[in-house]
Amino acid sequence: MRSTRYTILIANRKTGAVRRLTLSRRVMGLVLGPLLVIPTLVLIGSRGAGRAEVEGLKTTNESLRLENQSYREATGELTVQIATLQAAITQLSEDAQLDPTARAAIAGLPAVIRSRAMGGETSPAMTASNAAPEGTFGILKDVLGSLESGLASVKSRVENQQALERATPFLWPITGWLTSTFGTRKDPFTGRPDFHPGLDISAVQGTPVKATADGTVESAGYQGNYGNAIVLTHGFGIGTRFGHLSQIAVRPGQKIMRGEVIGYVGATGRATSAHLHYEILINGQPINPFRILTRP
Repeated sequence: MRSTRYTILIANRKTGAVRRLTLSRRVMGLVLGPLLVIPTLVLIGSRGAGRAEVEGLKTTNESLRLENQSYREATGELTVQIATLQAAITQLSEDAQLDPTARAAIAGLPAVIRSRAMGGETSPAMTASNAAPEGTFGILKDVLGSLESGLASVKSRVENQQALERATPFLWPITGWLTSTFGTRKDPFTGRPDFHPGLDISAVQGTPVKATADGTVESAGYQGNYGNAIVLTHGFGIGTRFGHLSQIAVRPGQKIMRGEVIGYVGATGRATSAHLHYEILINGQPINPFRILTRP
């Protein structure tokens, strides 16, 4: 049986010549098969590649979503921390506002004492500002680091200022008549000019004497011309002395608060009548108490 044969006509449009190409079914299958299969394979392959690319994009998108979520959470936490630090700095600034009387009394202290108290600024800590910030996250870390450093510095200054306020003796120790001031005066016993290192305040015998600032009892007992006397130390080189007491109500080493009763008015030692001799000392040297006692 003869096999089916196929004839392919190929015509030249210019010359009109026609050529015949006769092929058997088998040969036709070998020629046309690949021509039909290749596009199919290409189509299938392209669909498979498309699906793989879509899956890859989905995976990448999910990774980016998780990364962005983590980024938002981190920046949110930093923002909360920044707000908290700003609130703390604001609160410290409010706490640093001193009573006008205390502020005026501190202004009367020698400059060396004020600078000693206010010079406790903390050196800046190593923060994110030392590295180049990377986008919003880096900027937030930079701001946070600066705020933390600033908070430490402000806190140190505020604490020192509050400590200086507690150590400044701006309270009058008793209420009475001022009979002698600081400086040169006529000695009540000899009548000759003499230097008086404090204030004499006349009061009834037994009047309670109050500490004029927070401090510690350095000494308490009989001290020659001062009679029964107490010396308090308050920090920052500040001290106070109370003389001619009839009684002493404290002991050496005892912690004292401003306004606390430490003794009672008397006339012990070199005194002509019941009164309190009061001194303010800076690094052991007396200064005029009127520089600090802003309220008569």
